[in-house]
Amino acid sequence: MKTFKMLALFAILALLLGACGGKAEEKVVNLYAWSEYIPQALLDGFTEQTGLEVNYDAYSSNEELLAKLQAGASGYDVIIPSDYTVSIMIKQGLLEELDFSKLPNFTNIGEEFKNPEYDPGNKYTVAYQWGTSCLVVDTSKVTRPITKWADLWDAEFEGRVVLLDDEREVIGMVLNVLGYDKNSTDPAQLEEAKAKFLELMPNVRLFDSDSPKTALLSGEVWLGQTWNGEAALAYQENPNIAYVFPEEGCTIWIDNLAIPKGAPHKDAAHQLINYILAPEASILITAEFPYSNPNIAALELLRTANPELYEAYMGFSATNPSPEDMQRLEFVEDLGEATALWDRIWTEVKGGE
Repeated sequence: MKTFKMLALFAILALLLGACGGKAEEKVVNLYAWSEYIPQALLDGFTEQTGLEVNYDAYSSNEELLAKLQAGASGYDVIIPSDYTVSIMIKQGLLEELDFSKLPNFTNIGEEFKNPEYDPGNKYTVAYQWGTSCLVVDTSKVTRPITKWADLWDAEFEGRVVLLDDEREVIGMVLNVLGYDKNSTDPAQLEEAKAKFLELMPNVRLFDSDSPKTALLSGEVWLGQTWNGEAALAYQENPNIAYVFPEEGCTIWIDNLAIPKGAPHKDAAHQLINYILAPEASILITAEFPYSNPNIAALELLRTANPELYEAYMGFSATNPSPEDMQRLEFVEDLGEATALWDRIWTEVKGGE
């Protein structure tokens, strides 16, 4: 893998030699993104090519990102919000429009990831990675079939469940178990979901959005809810890890590269985004953080440069869902004024009330 990454970096340098020059006065680009999401090799290659240092600050949820920007945080040049968060940011005027004359590598993104409903015409964003958040099970610890979210409530799993530290994912999952829309704003349905969520709490060992695989691999938990990339990484270390698309349905998401309003280094931000969209750079992301990649040029490069890794990517349901699994997926949507009710339920249940 190290050899492949080094070859990829050299290829990046050759490919982008003439496309990444920055303004002389711009020496940094400030990146605010999810933790464990961008390879250091990619950032180092970008710095070597452009002379721009990347300051990488991390958040663990879309709500954390949104709250920081709403509070007036300045200084960030590139962020990576998820789909529903993009729509909120557009409405609130928190994003800069992109200059696609500076993003020639946008052509590498698959057509199905262009012109999304949350950003018509890609006015503000381009797809970075996509994926799902579904069930994960250590089949060496849990020998009976786990096929639905409702299985997490079984008494045999007391203290053995990990959930994402993400209110939209967790409360949405509980709503799905009850047969409701995961984006429900109905107060009665949400109160019912609160009660159902409280029933699950004795089984919950921890909430973790940064690295839910850690407790799974240590044996601290046996099953739960996770991002697809985390499941893929866990599976690489332990082939007993299974990723399950539950009967009630689960989330599909798209994370996006964007420039926040007032970014101090907009030209550098465009350089970084275009660099990430190059296939040689994008494939470094898939190799280290195997979520699903919307960059078709990168996947073709992976197929020819590393067939073994490509087959692993295509053969695992977490990174390449089947058409049947895709039918069970639903996007998270902006809740509008109902967000406050979700926030209250999340705080009360997690706080033990």
